[in-house]
Amino acid sequence: MSPATPPTSAPPDLYGRERGDRMMRTLTVLGRLHTEAVARSGRRRARSGSPLAAAAPAGPLALVVRERVVEAEDVVSLRLTAPAGGRLPGWQPGAHLALRLPSGRQRHYSLCGDPEDRYTYRIAIRRLAAGGGGSIEMHDELPVGARLTTAGPRNAFPFAAEPAVLFLAGGIGITPILPMVRQAARAGLDWRLVHVGRTRASLPFGAELTELAGPGGRSAGRFEVRADDEVGLPDCAELLRRAPAGAAVYCCGPAPMLAGVRAAMAASPATGLHVERFAPAPVRDGRPFELRLRRSGIDLAVPADRPALDVLREAVPDTAYSCRQGFCGVCRVRVLAGEVEHRDLRLTDDERAEGTMLVCVSRAAEGERLDLDL
Repeated sequence: MSPATPPTSAPPDLYGRERGDRMMRTLTVLGRLHTEAVARSGRRRARSGSPLAAAAPAGPLALVVRERVVEAEDVVSLRLTAPAGGRLPGWQPGAHLALRLPSGRQRHYSLCGDPEDRYTYRIAIRRLAAGGGGSIEMHDELPVGARLTTAGPRNAFPFAAEPAVLFLAGGIGITPILPMVRQAARAGLDWRLVHVGRTRASLPFGAELTELAGPGGRSAGRFEVRADDEVGLPDCAELLRRAPAGAAVYCCGPAPMLAGVRAAMAASPATGLHVERFAPAPVRDGRPFELRLRRSGIDLAVPADRPALDVLREAVPDTAYSCRQGFCGVCRVRVLAGEVEHRDLRLTDDERAEGTMLVCVSRAAEGERLDLDL
């Protein structure tokens, strides 16, 4: 996501276009403030030892596989609970679990159940024969009763519940989208969902989504399946034409789909795009630089190929972050000295001039040192 040439000013939205709807601008600002407030309050609770902090797991959270369900061709869902069946940490649509598998592998899986169910997590996994082995282990070596560990839910793809929403899901990319659809249906939002994939048989959760879309003819307008073997490969510009004017788009799927949607956004009726990314985007044109944590007196070396956030979190584990793509502003820090190479798409010129930096994507020139108010 980091551009080869850092932007010199913060565009009004992700694509540099003026937002045509004042309500959408207001919702975007409120969503950012809410996300930042939640992240910061979580850090305060964790430090204060409040009852909420005590309820959160102090270490790895143990989970047990309680149920396995075949959801589609090569897709199985797992229902996970606490070993003793107690309440689990809460989550919001878009959240995922970083699971430690019995083999020692760590894999990220979106939560695709119902956030109102505080006793069960549900994930779904597509079997990838040519993958890194994690999906095969999840399919073949995790029977009911198997145990996993996680640090708990984390959300890098939060749903802001805008009044008008277009959801685009590619294959197993439906997993973070499904809870968003459930929330949109409960809230009475103006929503549409298009689920694309190779075949209908390869796409999970069709019955649940049809039920959420509503009975009779209403479901045809809310929820659409486009299978490649029936209608050909999807055209992202054509998919985006389904967006209501001023809608937000939430998209999760394979990299070519995400790239196609980004490229087609400028000509679409939508005004904002949110995409899923578990891992940070690769650093492009990075150069090594240093961070000095002024209050703690710690110096940190940031290699050319790593984000400053990753290095900072090794020294300060409770550093807040969310999107890791330069959108949300949760990871902002104050820079006391040094010249920042801004790569975010959030901060205004005034915020940058006042010494604010988003450490998830922004950097410094080779050999430069940034003094942070930490």
